Amino acid sequence: MMKTFSVVVEKCSQTGLYVGYVPGLPGAHTQAETFDELHKNLREVLIMLLEDGMFGSDDVKMDTRG
Repeated sequence: MMKTFSVVVEKCSQTGLYVGYVPGLPGAHTQAETFDELHKNLREVLIMLLEDGMFGSDDVKMDTRG
């Protein structure tokens, strides 16, 4: 079963970094210099937070539309 998470992404005007987080999932946040790097970092964070066996690493999909 694939689990989809909605991600909020903002670009910090002071640092120029992309900042992303998953609303309602404490600890699911990260930052990066590029959008692709942010996506990779968020996926790693989600896998780490969910490694209790509920979801496997291939079961994490993020909705970054909008």
